[in-house]
Amino acid sequence: MGAGAVVAFEALWLVLGLPAGALVSDLGAITVAGWAGVACVGAARRHPVPLRRFWLLLAATMALSLAGRALWTSQRLLGESLPHTLPIGLIFAASLLTGTGALLCWVTAPRTTVGRLRTLLDGVIVGLALIPIGWLLIFRNVTMADLDEPLRTAGLLYPMFDLMQLTILVAVVGPGRPAGRPMALLGVSLTVRAIADAVYVSLVAAGTYQLGTPVDVLWPLSYLLIVVATRMSPPQYDDGAEEASDVPLPPWWRVVLPYLPVAGAIVATMLARDASGHTPLPIFLAMMALLATLALRQGLAANENLRLVARLRQLAYVDQLTGLPNRLAFIRRLRGALRGANRVAVLLLDLDGFKQVNDRFGHTTGDTLLSGLSRRMRRAVGDDGMIARIGGDEFAVLVTGGRPATPERLAERLLAALQPSPGEELVGVHPSASIGIAEYGPQHISHTDLLRDADIAMYAAKAAGKSAYRRSTQALRESAVSRAELIADLRRAVDEEQLHLEFQPIVDLATGVVRSAEALVRWRHPRLGVLSPARFLPLAEETGLILPIDRWVIHEACRAAATWQERGPSATVAVNIAAAHLRRPDLIATVTEATAGAGLAPRALTLELTESALIEGSDAVLDRLSQLRELGIRIAIDDFGTGYSSLSYLHRIPATELKIDRSFVARIPEDTRAYATVEMVTRLAGAFNLGVVAEGVETERQHDAVAAIGCVQGQGYRYGRPAALAELRSVLAKSGPSGVTDVAESGLTLT
Repeated sequence: MGAGAVVAFEALWLVLGLPAGALVSDLGAITVAGWAGVACVGAARRHPVPLRRFWLLLAATMALSLAGRALWTSQRLLGESLPHTLPIGLIFAASLLTGTGALLCWVTAPRTTVGRLRTLLDGVIVGLALIPIGWLLIFRNVTMADLDEPLRTAGLLYPMFDLMQLTILVAVVGPGRPAGRPMALLGVSLTVRAIADAVYVSLVAAGTYQLGTPVDVLWPLSYLLIVVATRMSPPQYDDGAEEASDVPLPPWWRVVLPYLPVAGAIVATMLARDASGHTPLPIFLAMMALLATLALRQGLAANENLRLVARLRQLAYVDQLTGLPNRLAFIRRLRGALRGANRVAVLLLDLDGFKQVNDRFGHTTGDTLLSGLSRRMRRAVGDDGMIARIGGDEFAVLVTGGRPATPERLAERLLAALQPSPGEELVGVHPSASIGIAEYGPQHISHTDLLRDADIAMYAAKAAGKSAYRRSTQALRESAVSRAELIADLRRAVDEEQLHLEFQPIVDLATGVVRSAEALVRWRHPRLGVLSPARFLPLAEETGLILPIDRWVIHEACRAAATWQERGPSATVAVNIAAAHLRRPDLIATVTEATAGAGLAPRALTLELTESALIEGSDAVLDRLSQLRELGIRIAIDDFGTGYSSLSYLHRIPATELKIDRSFVARIPEDTRAYATVEMVTRLAGAFNLGVVAEGVETERQHDAVAAIGCVQGQGYRYGRPAALAELRSVLAKSGPSGVTDVAESGLTLT
């Protein structure tokens, strides 16, 4: 590198003490400064736009350094030993401005005007604090007569400006991010220049500075480091606006860095006072300027703190997606309203089917839709209430007595605002909402009670068909409380042995003998008595309690079937399985454990599954059913004809029998279409080699009809009501060697 050769040549010349050392040092500095300026221009052309201004300002700084050194050399050759003249001072001041501007244009520098001003003030604080320190260390023994020339005095402040720029450089390097090799080399360059200026000032103050000594090589060396920096690759940077949450906190030493020299300045000021207690004028002026700068810096800090508090308040109380107040802000406003004298009502709104939008189109589309819907709802509410987003797809509206619109009127406006637009209809998006309304009254103790009642009313609106609103009533509250209590009791039912099984026989229609029995779960509630499955199984499915109940039923049914195998070896037991259990991979383990634990042959167990659960099943569910069939477990499709019937699924589902739903059997005697449906299903089952069970046979006419059609087996009150295991075993005890008995001879028979 040519610039490096120039610096090496100059260093060798000055170390050897060859003649014309002053001229060689001046020419070397001019040459390397020009080289650095050209290199910076080249770097500006190569680097992207965000770095171009940095390199151009640095090129201008090098050009000014070249001009100042050239003017210095010309005036020195004309007879001035140390020409501290006004033109040279102005050129130096201009280079100081362009160099500082370059630092503030670096990619990690603050991007706001306030941030850049704050960084600049940090550097000025350091520079002003160094004046008293420098006075104490260097100029204390220099008479005021030596400093009677203002330009000469300004020239002695060069180290202060160097350290000021070095402080700015440290400040602009983003915390937690790489500074980049160009900026690191620039920092070394500033350090070398600060050392050179400090040595120069010390020697000048002592009157021992000589031109053409080895110290002069430090200035071109600092320029050489800039030439090297232009060859380095820039750091990675982000063009977009940086989120505040992504900016790492600066280390503690970087925060206190500008203030550390201030303590030294205070001590230096105290020590610099003369015998009469007077402070030298330069120190006094520097301290006044330092105090003014500190005041301005603290003013910026206070303003920044206020902006930060406002930002934190926005983050705390405003939903970032929709711009609406969030749950915390809504509750604060609600609690404040409850302390007033006006009537207070709350509308709780939940978007219907919004999860399907996210699943179908993705969360980005869902967020866009949510933002649009929130704007519609804000316009619908207007000044008649406060709307807030309190959850993912949940919103709430606060209405006080002073508002002109009633809560019901607001609910109607909200439902109208959520009607799908033409664009939403085209893509299959149908936004709607269920709204619950609750008004604060004597039955409420706090805002949580009011929100609870609004939530209860909202779920009542969903149960009513969605896209509707309901007002909270005493009946709704009591129903919700009873439901919650029933769920809590159901959680204890299995552990406290409150469940029991009853068995309803399944008979052979041709012979009237018992072929199987379906296990039906009952709940002996300690307070409400015996509850039917329709009372508690839907709650169990909603809460996930159906899984432990299913496991208990399977194990108990297998144990019960094992006890009647001696009396009826061919009699089997049927157990209903919930759709949620069908989707679990541990179903096979549960079934095999139950049969093996009871000593029951797998062929003696039939799993009854609803048609809808099978149709909605995945390939994994079908594979699971195939594995159960390979083990010998029988599969029955329950309530056939009422779900999403599909003949193609009969080819895939490894079923062994169909159970015709009772709704068809009940209409057989009067409805020819019901008769035809049962006949068709029976023929279809025969084509697929499946057994058929007619459910809900209650009368003799129904029995004769299903028997005439050709159904193999029947189940219903005509043959026997669900009964305890002991009664079923008594029926089987009367059976002959074949293990079956005519139900007409048993207590289970209905006449």
